[in-house]
Order: sequence, then C-alpha cells, then structure tokens
Amino acid sequence: MSWVARVNRTNDVTSSSPEQCKDDIVKLNCALKAIIQDIWECKGPVLALNDLNKDARKLVNELRAKISELDELANVADQERVRLDLKEDVENQTKQLENTQATLRKANLTCKLAIDNREKDALLGSRETRTQQIRHRNTVASRQNIAQSASDITENLLTISRTLDNTVHQSSHALNSLVSSSKTVKDTDTELKNQAGLIQTGHRLLTKYNRREYTDKILIFLALALFFSTVLYILKRRLFPSL
Repeated sequence: MSWVARVNRTNDVTSSSPEQCKDDIVKLNCALKAIIQDIWECKGPVLALNDLNKDARKLVNELRAKISELDELANVADQERVRLDLKEDVENQTKQLENTQATLRKANLTCKLAIDNREKDALLGSRETRTQQIRHRNTVASRQNIAQSASDITENLLTISRTLDNTVHQSSHALNSLVSSSKTVKDTDTELKNQAGLIQTGHRLLTKYNRREYTDKILIFLALALFFSTVLYILKRRLFPSL
C-alpha cells in the first residue's frame, strides 16, 4: 500500500480535536517526506517522476487543509493559552510546509536534470563529450561567479567609500561646532571675569563709602557736641556771670 493510500485511510475520519489534527499533520509530513525521498532516488523515466509528483501535490493540498483546520480549532479555543499554543503550532507547521515544498522542488529539479543527463548520455553515446560539456559549463559558471563576486566587491567598496565620506563630512561639521562652542565658552569666560572685576570694584567703593559715612557721623557728632557746649558756655556766662 502506498504512502498516499495509507494516509487517506487515516484521514477518512475527520479530526475532532487539536491533538488528532496534529497527529494527522505529522503523518502527512512523514508521507510527503517519503515521497520526496523516492523522488531523490528516482532513476526515471519521466512518467514515474510525474506519478510521484502527483502524489506529492495531493499530500501538500491535504497538509494545507489540515493546517487550516488546526487554525480554525485555534480560533475557537476557549482558553487563551491553548489558542496561542495552537497558533504557534500553525505557524511552525506552515513554515515546515514551505521548507518541505522547497525541498520537493529541489528534488524534482535534481531528478529531472539527472534523467535528462542520462537520456543525453544515451543519445550521444559518449561520456567524454558530456564531461567536456560539464567542464565547460562549470568553467563558464565559475567565470560568471567570479565576475559577479568582483562586481559585488566593487559595489561594497563604493558603499564603504560613500559611508566614510559621509562620516568625514559629519566629523567636520562636529569639529566646526566644537570650535564655535569653544569660542563662545571663551567669550563667556572673559565676560564673567570682567563682571567679576566690576563687582570687586563696586565692593571696594561701597566699603570705602561705608567707612567715610561712619567718619562723617563721628565728625558731625563731635561738631554738635562742640556746638552745644559753646551754647551752654555762653548761656552760663550770660545768666550766671558770677559763677
């Protein structure tokens, strides 16, 4: 019994739970990988390869359907944790299906190329000619790869050069800004020193003024004392001449 037949027998009963659906997905994945292995090992003819691909396409469609079914089960899940886990399973299975399809395409391409090569060898009847063709093809591919690599390296160097140029330009702007800032700081420092000198001069003038005011007060007090003493002396002489 083929893989497709066995999987179809398993899938006759519709999945009633996420666990059953995941089990079906695992079985379908195993069946699809088995067919891919058969494609890798296929020696021809092309009709046999086409039959294998027909089975593979059928399994791929069934896998998509099962993944969609699992996604629907996730949408109707009651618990948020369960829903998130199922959604993660859906995402993982989708990515795995994409990788499997890429492997399937690679296996088909390799098998088809091998079948074509065998048919060409049979027609040409000489492996030497085929070897020369392969060598020539490899040489051309190698030259193309070298040319592409050189082009990529040149593009990378140009990109690095542009990046360095932009960096130097930005550094120049930054240096100019620093020079301007330094000049502003120096001007501010000079202005602050001038202000400090003016403040010190004002402080000395105020101190001197305070001292002068104190001296003036003493002199005024002495003058008033002298004045009142003179007045008292005159009154005494006028009113009490005998004393």
